[in-house]
Amino acid sequence: MKPGTPPLKSARLLDQVQERVRYLHYSLKTEKAYLYWIRFFIRWNAAQGSGMRHPRDMGVTEVEAFLTMMATERKASASTHNQALSALLFLYREVLNIDLPWLNNIGRPQQTKRIPSVLTKDEVAGLLAQMDGIAALLAKLLYGTGMRLMEGIRLRIKDVDFDRHVIIVREAKGGKDSVVMLPHSLAPTLRLQMLAARAQWEADRQAQRGGVETPHAPEQKYPQVGNTWGWFWMFPSPTLSIDPRSGVERRHHLFEERLQRALKKAVPLAGIHKPVSVHILRHSFATHLLQAGTDIRTVQDSLV
Repeated sequence: MKPGTPPLKSARLLDQVQERVRYLHYSLKTEKAYLYWIRFFIRWNAAQGSGMRHPRDMGVTEVEAFLTMMATERKASASTHNQALSALLFLYREVLNIDLPWLNNIGRPQQTKRIPSVLTKDEVAGLLAQMDGIAALLAKLLYGTGMRLMEGIRLRIKDVDFDRHVIIVREAKGGKDSVVMLPHSLAPTLRLQMLAARAQWEADRQAQRGGVETPHAPEQKYPQVGNTWGWFWMFPSPTLSIDPRSGVERRHHLFEERLQRALKKAVPLAGIHKPVSVHILRHSFATHLLQAGTDIRTVQDSLV
Protein backbone atom coordinates (compact mmCIF):
# COMPACT_ATOMS: atom_id res chain seq x y z
CA MET A 1 0.00 0.00 0.00
CA LYS A 2 1.00 3.59 -0.56
CA PRO A 3 2.42 5.46 2.47
CA GLY A 4 -0.35 6.77 4.71
CA THR A 5 -2.93 4.36 3.33
CA PRO A 6 -4.72 2.22 5.94
CA PRO A 7 -4.35 -1.55 5.47
CA LEU A 8 -7.23 -3.34 3.80
CA LYS A 9 -9.38 -5.22 6.32
CA SER A 10 -11.03 -7.77 4.07
CA ALA A 11 -9.42 -10.85 2.54
CA ARG A 12 -11.79 -10.98 -0.44
CA LEU A 13 -10.55 -9.11 -3.51
CA LEU A 14 -13.82 -7.39 -4.41
CA ASP A 15 -14.31 -6.32 -0.81
CA GLN A 16 -10.81 -4.85 -0.91
CA VAL A 17 -11.71 -2.93 -4.06
CA GLN A 18 -14.81 -1.60 -2.33
CA GLU A 19 -12.83 -0.57 0.74
CA ARG A 20 -10.28 1.33 -1.35
CA VAL A 21 -12.92 3.04 -3.47
CA ARG A 22 -14.72 4.27 -0.37
CA TYR A 23 -11.50 5.36 1.31
CA LEU A 24 -10.81 7.58 -1.72
CA HIS A 25 -14.42 8.87 -1.62
CA TYR A 26 -15.28 7.84 -5.17
CA SER A 27 -18.94 8.05 -6.13
CA LEU A 28 -21.29 5.11 -5.73
CA LYS A 29 -21.70 5.00 -9.51
CA THR A 30 -17.92 4.61 -9.94
CA GLU A 31 -17.81 1.96 -7.21
CA LYS A 32 -20.46 -0.14 -8.95
CA ALA A 33 -18.78 0.25 -12.34
CA TYR A 34 -15.33 -0.74 -11.06
CA LEU A 35 -16.67 -3.79 -9.24
CA TYR A 36 -18.56 -4.87 -12.37
CA TRP A 37 -15.54 -4.63 -14.69
CA ILE A 38 -13.10 -6.27 -12.29
CA ARG A 39 -15.50 -9.17 -11.70
CA PHE A 40 -16.08 -9.45 -15.46
CA PHE A 41 -12.32 -9.43 -16.13
CA ILE A 42 -11.66 -12.30 -13.70
CA ARG A 43 -14.58 -14.42 -14.89
CA TRP A 44 -13.87 -13.84 -18.58
CA ASN A 45 -10.25 -14.96 -18.18
CA ALA A 46 -11.39 -18.04 -16.27
CA ALA A 47 -13.74 -18.89 -19.14
CA GLN A 48 -10.80 -18.87 -21.59
CA GLY A 49 -9.62 -22.18 -20.17
CA SER A 50 -7.02 -21.03 -17.66
CA GLY A 51 -9.30 -21.43 -14.66
CA MET A 52 -10.10 -18.93 -11.93
CA ARG A 53 -6.91 -16.96 -11.21
CA HIS A 54 -6.14 -14.04 -8.99
CA PRO A 55 -5.37 -10.84 -10.95
CA ARG A 56 -1.98 -10.78 -9.20
CA ASP A 57 -1.10 -13.86 -11.26
CA MET A 58 -2.18 -12.25 -14.51
CA GLY A 59 -0.59 -9.45 -16.46
CA VAL A 60 -0.33 -7.60 -19.74
CA THR A 61 -1.37 -10.60 -21.87
CA GLU A 62 -4.64 -11.12 -20.00
CA VAL A 63 -5.46 -7.42 -19.76
CA GLU A 64 -4.82 -6.76 -23.45
CA ALA A 65 -6.79 -9.88 -24.44
CA PHE A 66 -9.71 -8.66 -22.34
CA LEU A 67 -9.64 -5.17 -23.83
CA THR A 68 -9.34 -6.61 -27.34
CA MET A 69 -12.43 -8.71 -26.70
CA MET A 70 -14.24 -5.56 -25.54
CA ALA A 71 -13.42 -3.79 -28.78
CA THR A 72 -13.95 -6.63 -31.24
CA GLU A 73 -16.61 -8.95 -29.81
CA ARG A 74 -18.66 -6.58 -27.63
CA LYS A 75 -18.15 -3.57 -29.94
CA ALA A 76 -17.74 -1.41 -26.83
CA SER A 77 -17.75 2.34 -27.27
CA ALA A 78 -14.64 4.36 -26.46
CA SER A 79 -16.15 5.55 -23.18
CA THR A 80 -17.06 2.00 -22.09
CA HIS A 81 -13.60 0.75 -23.10
CA ASN A 82 -11.94 3.53 -21.09
CA GLN A 83 -14.12 2.80 -18.07
CA ALA A 84 -13.12 -0.88 -18.09
CA LEU A 85 -9.45 0.07 -18.43
CA SER A 86 -9.74 2.57 -15.56
CA ALA A 87 -11.22 -0.17 -13.37
CA LEU A 88 -8.30 -2.50 -14.09
CA LEU A 89 -5.75 0.26 -13.52
CA PHE A 90 -7.41 0.99 -10.19
CA LEU A 91 -7.28 -2.69 -9.26
CA TYR A 92 -3.58 -3.08 -9.95
CA ARG A 93 -2.36 0.29 -8.67
CA GLU A 94 -4.65 1.08 -5.76
CA VAL A 95 -5.64 -2.36 -4.45
CA LEU A 96 -2.86 -4.76 -5.39
CA ASN A 97 -0.21 -2.01 -5.22
CA ILE A 98 1.30 -3.23 -8.48
CA ASP A 99 2.51 -0.41 -10.69
CA LEU A 100 3.91 -2.45 -13.56
CA PRO A 101 5.48 -0.64 -16.54
CA TRP A 102 3.05 -2.17 -19.02
CA LEU A 103 0.16 -0.38 -17.34
CA ASN A 104 1.43 2.90 -18.74
CA ASN A 105 1.75 1.56 -22.27
CA ILE A 106 -1.82 0.36 -22.75
CA GLY A 107 -3.46 2.86 -25.07
CA ARG A 108 -6.89 4.34 -24.53
CA PRO A 109 -9.21 4.62 -27.55
CA GLN A 110 -9.94 8.19 -28.53
CA GLN A 111 -13.53 9.30 -28.27
CA THR A 112 -14.99 10.88 -31.36
CA LYS A 113 -15.66 14.55 -30.76
CA ARG A 114 -19.09 15.57 -31.92
CA ILE A 115 -20.70 18.97 -32.05
CA PRO A 116 -23.48 18.97 -29.44
CA SER A 117 -27.03 19.92 -30.34
CA VAL A 118 -28.16 23.34 -29.19
CA LEU A 119 -31.71 24.61 -28.84
CA THR A 120 -32.76 28.09 -29.90
CA LYS A 121 -34.26 30.40 -27.29
CA ASP A 122 -37.71 29.76 -28.75
CA GLU A 123 -37.17 26.00 -28.60
CA VAL A 124 -36.05 26.21 -24.97
CA ALA A 125 -39.12 28.30 -24.13
CA GLY A 126 -41.39 25.83 -25.93
CA LEU A 127 -39.76 22.87 -24.19
CA LEU A 128 -40.07 24.39 -20.72
CA ALA A 129 -43.69 25.34 -21.42
CA GLN A 130 -44.51 21.64 -21.82
CA MET A 131 -43.14 20.79 -18.38
CA ASP A 132 -44.60 21.42 -14.96
CA GLY A 133 -43.95 20.91 -11.27
CA ILE A 134 -40.56 20.09 -9.87
CA ALA A 135 -39.27 18.83 -13.23
CA ALA A 136 -39.98 22.21 -14.82
CA LEU A 137 -38.20 24.04 -12.00
CA LEU A 138 -35.16 21.78 -12.30
CA ALA A 139 -35.01 22.22 -16.08
CA LYS A 140 -35.25 26.01 -15.74
CA LEU A 141 -32.56 25.96 -13.06
CA LEU A 142 -30.16 23.94 -15.21
CA TYR A 143 -30.76 26.17 -18.22
CA GLY A 144 -30.56 29.38 -16.18
CA THR A 145 -27.35 28.48 -14.37
CA GLY A 146 -25.49 26.08 -16.67
CA MET A 147 -25.30 23.43 -13.95
CA ARG A 148 -25.04 19.75 -14.72
CA LEU A 149 -27.95 17.46 -13.83
CA MET A 150 -26.38 15.90 -10.74
CA GLU A 151 -25.16 19.31 -9.52
CA GLY A 152 -28.74 20.53 -9.64
CA ILE A 153 -30.49 17.66 -7.91
CA ARG A 154 -27.78 17.42 -5.23
CA LEU A 155 -28.27 21.02 -4.10
CA ARG A 156 -28.31 21.47 -0.33
CA ILE A 157 -30.36 24.17 1.39
CA LYS A 158 -27.23 25.86 2.75
CA ASP A 159 -25.77 26.32 -0.74
CA VAL A 160 -28.54 28.54 -2.12
CA ASP A 161 -28.01 32.20 -1.20
CA PHE A 162 -31.14 34.18 -2.04
CA ASP A 163 -29.68 37.44 -0.72
CA ARG A 164 -26.71 37.43 -3.10
CA HIS A 165 -28.56 35.46 -5.79
CA VAL A 166 -25.85 32.83 -6.06
CA ILE A 167 -25.66 29.06 -5.80
CA ILE A 168 -22.56 27.26 -4.54
CA VAL A 169 -21.98 24.07 -6.49
CA ARG A 170 -20.15 21.63 -4.25
CA GLU A 171 -17.71 19.08 -5.68
CA ALA A 172 -18.44 19.85 -9.30
CA LYS A 173 -16.56 18.04 -12.04
CA GLY A 174 -12.97 17.59 -10.93
CA GLY A 175 -13.96 17.79 -7.27
CA LYS A 176 -13.91 21.59 -7.23
CA ASP A 177 -16.48 23.97 -5.76
CA SER A 178 -17.85 26.73 -7.98
CA VAL A 179 -20.35 29.57 -7.83
CA VAL A 180 -23.13 30.23 -10.34
CA MET A 181 -25.65 33.06 -10.49
CA LEU A 182 -29.21 32.34 -9.43
CA PRO A 183 -31.57 33.95 -11.99
CA HIS A 184 -33.86 36.47 -10.28
CA SER A 185 -36.84 35.07 -12.18
CA LEU A 186 -36.39 31.66 -10.52
CA ALA A 187 -35.97 32.90 -6.95
CA PRO A 188 -39.70 32.97 -6.01
CA THR A 189 -40.33 29.43 -7.32
CA LEU A 190 -37.17 28.14 -5.68
CA ARG A 191 -38.25 29.67 -2.37
CA LEU A 192 -41.52 27.75 -2.62
CA GLN A 193 -39.57 24.58 -3.31
CA MET A 194 -37.49 25.28 -0.21
CA LEU A 195 -40.68 25.56 1.85
CA ALA A 196 -41.83 22.19 0.51
CA ALA A 197 -38.43 20.71 1.37
CA ARG A 198 -38.71 22.22 4.87
CA ALA A 199 -42.06 20.50 5.42
CA GLN A 200 -40.51 17.18 4.35
CA TRP A 201 -37.50 17.72 6.62
CA GLU A 202 -39.72 18.46 9.62
CA ALA A 203 -41.86 15.38 8.93
CA ASP A 204 -38.71 13.23 8.79
CA ARG A 205 -37.48 14.67 12.09
CA GLN A 206 -40.81 13.96 13.78
CA ALA A 207 -40.74 10.40 12.46
CA GLN A 208 -37.12 10.06 13.71
CA ARG A 209 -35.89 8.97 10.31
CA GLY A 210 -32.21 8.79 9.43
CA GLY A 211 -30.64 12.01 8.22
CA VAL A 212 -29.54 12.60 4.66
CA GLU A 213 -26.21 11.44 3.29
CA THR A 214 -23.35 13.88 3.90
CA PRO A 215 -19.69 13.98 2.82
CA HIS A 216 -17.36 11.78 4.85
CA ALA A 217 -15.34 14.52 6.62
CA PRO A 218 -18.16 16.49 8.29
CA GLU A 219 -20.02 13.28 9.13
CA GLN A 220 -16.98 11.95 10.98
CA LYS A 221 -16.58 15.16 12.96
CA TYR A 222 -20.28 15.88 13.51
CA PRO A 223 -22.26 12.58 13.45
CA GLN A 224 -25.64 14.37 13.51
CA VAL A 225 -24.88 16.80 10.69
CA GLY A 226 -27.12 14.80 8.32
CA ASN A 227 -30.14 15.69 10.46
CA THR A 228 -29.64 19.46 10.22
CA TRP A 229 -31.77 21.67 8.00
CA GLY A 230 -28.85 23.24 6.14
CA TRP A 231 -27.67 19.88 4.82
CA PHE A 232 -31.12 18.77 3.65
CA TRP A 233 -31.77 18.40 -0.08
CA MET A 234 -33.37 21.26 -1.99
CA PHE A 235 -34.97 18.55 -4.14
CA PRO A 236 -35.66 15.60 -1.81
CA SER A 237 -37.05 12.33 -3.09
CA PRO A 238 -40.71 11.75 -2.19
CA THR A 239 -39.83 8.25 -0.99
CA LEU A 240 -37.28 6.74 1.38
CA SER A 241 -34.61 4.31 0.22
CA ILE A 242 -31.90 2.12 1.72
CA ASP A 243 -28.43 3.67 1.55
CA PRO A 244 -26.39 0.99 -0.29
CA ARG A 245 -23.25 1.83 1.68
CA SER A 246 -24.50 2.27 5.25
CA GLY A 247 -27.68 0.18 5.04
CA VAL A 248 -29.59 3.04 6.72
CA GLU A 249 -33.06 3.93 5.46
CA ARG A 250 -32.96 7.62 4.62
CA ARG A 251 -34.20 10.22 2.18
CA HIS A 252 -32.14 10.57 -0.98
CA HIS A 253 -32.25 13.49 -3.35
CA LEU A 254 -34.60 13.37 -6.31
CA PHE A 255 -33.53 10.69 -8.77
CA GLU A 256 -32.15 11.91 -12.08
CA GLU A 257 -34.58 9.77 -14.06
CA ARG A 258 -37.41 12.06 -12.90
CA LEU A 259 -36.18 14.96 -15.02
CA GLN A 260 -34.96 12.76 -17.86
CA ARG A 261 -38.41 11.18 -18.28
CA ALA A 262 -40.18 14.55 -18.09
CA LEU A 263 -37.84 16.03 -20.70
CA LYS A 264 -38.29 13.07 -23.04
CA LYS A 265 -42.06 13.47 -22.80
CA ALA A 266 -41.92 17.23 -23.42
CA VAL A 267 -39.73 17.13 -26.55
CA PRO A 268 -42.36 15.85 -29.05
CA LEU A 269 -45.04 18.05 -27.43
CA ALA A 270 -42.83 21.07 -28.10
CA GLY A 271 -42.40 20.04 -31.74
CA ILE A 272 -38.63 19.65 -31.43
CA HIS A 273 -36.98 17.17 -33.78
CA LYS A 274 -33.38 17.50 -32.60
CA PRO A 275 -31.82 14.93 -30.27
CA VAL A 276 -32.46 16.36 -26.81
CA SER A 277 -30.95 15.34 -23.47
CA VAL A 278 -30.72 17.09 -20.12
CA HIS A 279 -27.17 18.13 -20.95
CA ILE A 280 -28.40 20.10 -23.96
CA LEU A 281 -29.75 22.70 -21.53
CA ARG A 282 -26.17 23.40 -20.43
CA HIS A 283 -24.94 23.73 -24.02
CA SER A 284 -27.85 26.02 -24.85
CA PHE A 285 -27.10 28.16 -21.78
CA ALA A 286 -23.51 28.72 -22.96
CA THR A 287 -24.49 29.36 -26.58
CA HIS A 288 -27.15 31.90 -25.67
CA LEU A 289 -24.72 33.77 -23.40
CA LEU A 290 -22.24 34.04 -26.28
CA GLN A 291 -24.96 35.18 -28.66
CA ALA A 292 -25.89 37.89 -26.15
CA GLY A 293 -22.34 39.22 -26.27
CA THR A 294 -20.99 37.73 -23.04
CA ASP A 295 -17.21 37.41 -22.98
CA ILE A 296 -16.12 33.85 -23.76
CA ARG A 297 -13.92 33.74 -20.63
CA THR A 298 -16.93 34.60 -18.48
CA VAL A 299 -18.89 31.79 -20.12
CA GLN A 300 -16.06 29.34 -19.52
CA ASP A 301 -15.93 30.33 -15.85
CA SER A 302 -19.68 29.73 -15.61
CA LEU A 303 -19.29 26.20 -16.92
CA VAL A 304 -16.53 24.96 -14.59
